[in-house]
This record gives sequence, C-alpha cells and structure tokens, in this order.
Amino acid sequence: MQLAIPSATWLDTVPLPWLSTLVVAIIAVGITLLIRWVGLVILRRLTKSLVFTRQLVLRSEQPTLWLMPLLALQAVWTSAPDDLRLIETVRHVNGMLVVAVVTWLGIQCVLALGDAMAIRHPLDIEDNLHARRIQTQVKVLVRCLNVLVLIFGTGLVLMSFPAVRQIGASLLASAGLAGLAAGFAAKPVLGNLIAGLQIAISQPIRLDDVVIVEGEWGRIEEISGTYVVVKIWDERRMVVPLQYFIEKPFQNWTRSTSSLIGSVFLWVDFSVPLEALREEAQRVCQDIPQLWDGRVCVLQVSDTSEKSMQLRILLSSADSSRSWDARCHMRERMIGFINQNYPECLPQVRAEVSTKTPHPEAVSSENAEVARQPPV
Repeated sequence: MQLAIPSATWLDTVPLPWLSTLVVAIIAVGITLLIRWVGLVILRRLTKSLVFTRQLVLRSEQPTLWLMPLLALQAVWTSAPDDLRLIETVRHVNGMLVVAVVTWLGIQCVLALGDAMAIRHPLDIEDNLHARRIQTQVKVLVRCLNVLVLIFGTGLVLMSFPAVRQIGASLLASAGLAGLAAGFAAKPVLGNLIAGLQIAISQPIRLDDVVIVEGEWGRIEEISGTYVVVKIWDERRMVVPLQYFIEKPFQNWTRSTSSLIGSVFLWVDFSVPLEALREEAQRVCQDIPQLWDGRVCVLQVSDTSEKSMQLRILLSSADSSRSWDARCHMRERMIGFINQNYPECLPQVRAEVSTKTPHPEAVSSENAEVARQPPV
C-alpha cells in the first residue's frame, strides 16, 4: 500500500525555514558574484578598443556589485514560503533596493555616454570648436537625462508604498491646483532646466568659450543643470544662472571662431613720422609669429585733440590669450621705439613765455573789462 506524499516546497522539509533560507541566499550571492567577476574579466578584454563600451563597463562596475546580489536575493525571497515571518517586509525592502540600484545604474550608463563623447572629442587641441559644441550638448543632455532617471526611480520607490498610492488617489481631484502651485514654486528650477535645453540646442555658449559677463573676462568652465561656472582670468569663479544667457546680452569671443583683432592706442605729438611708426609696427608683428597670425597689422590715426593725436594699431591673433599678449608686446615696443628715436614726439604741453612788459593803458583797460563782467 502506497502512501500519498503531499507536494512540498524545497523548504518544507527543513526544520528552521529562515536558517535554510539564509544559507540558500548566501550561496546564491556567492554564485552571482563569481559570475559577475568572470563577466567583467571577459568584458574588459573585449572592450579595450571600444570607447563607449569600455566606459560603460567601468561605470557599471560599482552598481552591478550591488545589483546582481540583490537580484539573487530577490529570487530567493520570492521562492520562500509566504507564511515565513517578516518575509513580505524583506521582499519589499529588497525590491526598493533593487529599484534604487537600477536607478544608480541608469545614471552611470548616461554618464558613460558623456565620458565616451568627451574622449572622442577632446578639448585640448588647437581647433576645438567642433569638440566644444559636441561636449556642451552632451553635458547638458546628460544632466537632464540623469534628472529624469532619478525622478523616475524615486517615483517607483514611493509607489511601492500603498499609503502613497492612496494619498495620490485622494489628491487627484485637486491635482490641477496643486500642479499650478508646484509649477509656480518651481519656476526658477524649471526655467533653468528649459534654459539648459535651449543652450544645448542653440548653443549661445559652449565649454571653453571666452565670454564677457557682467564686465568680467573669463572662460566657460562648467555648464550644469541650473548654472554656468565662468572661470575669470584671475582664477576667480563666477556662478551665473542658465537663464542669464537666454535673457540678457553678453559677449562671446569664440562664437564661430577664436580669431580676434586686438587694438593698441597711443597718444603722440603731431610731429611724429607716421611711416617710420608703421614700419616699426610691421617689424614688431613679424618678430612675434607665435602671437600674430599674419592677417592684420595696421597703424592709423584714429583721433586728434588740440594737443596731440591718437594712433590705433590693429593686429590679429589666433585666440584671445594670444591677442592680449600681442597687444601688450606691441604697446611696449612702440613706446620704447618712440622714446628712443623720437622723444620729442611724445605728448607735450606747449606754453609760450613772453618777457615783454605790458603797456599800462592795456593793463588798465583789461582790468576795467574784468570789472564790468557780472559775478558768477
């Protein structure tokens, strides 16, 4: 006579269900970590020549160190008996951890895309206009995607609580008013986010652009999701909201090209020989080929006054830094040349001194004229 043996799970025959469950969980985590280690070794060798996949593997190492054991544990908790004490709480907590780590992994994948684009388009080259355009778009879009991934992951974690779902359902009737209030309160944040998308698409500024903002000369060092960091020439940092570059005018010296024409102004006497100064300015430009790009070198009389005249020297350079150095060099050389060869042509104050004694009648008539003038 055969006895019918009821169907049982793999834990029914063990006297201590939680102890057996923990043993199985440890074994599952160990196997998962071993599989992860072997997979990483293989992927590192296969992705040495592939920029994006290599960065993806590097960025995902830390998240997968937590994600794969958590997935193995979730499988163990799911297969455990439902009447096991606190098993529902353990499943809930483990599920939230899985969602959090998946969100972390998604953020790292987006960052890997930004790293790959930065490697493919480096900024440390002579003509980096295209690279700056690409990196600006990628950095802004990466930050926006990370915000969306973070919001999505946070929403999934919160929706795992039944109380949150009930509160959301009860507030559905007033969602319009709440949305209006939230939009008004978050106007600066949303405005900067939209401004970031506009900057990424239209690109009024790019990374490493030379700009004049609030009267300060500097370079765009960082473009975040809400602000821009401008590195001032004296190592200061100016933090400017993104909306500033959409709503207010500013100067961008490298919008289409980095080449600039610098100007040097000199005040000299009317008697200075202009042709000699033009020849000297040309010699100065030829002596600094590392600063002068060979396009423009002109000396002109730009203004006059009753005592002197103003000379303007225009010279072109490949970028703003070279332009500044070239202008300073030109100014020093021209002042030294004039001082050495034509010192009498530097700005002078003329005065005529007379040793003649004025006639008494002329003095008395002048005094009488002064006395007739009304007081001021």
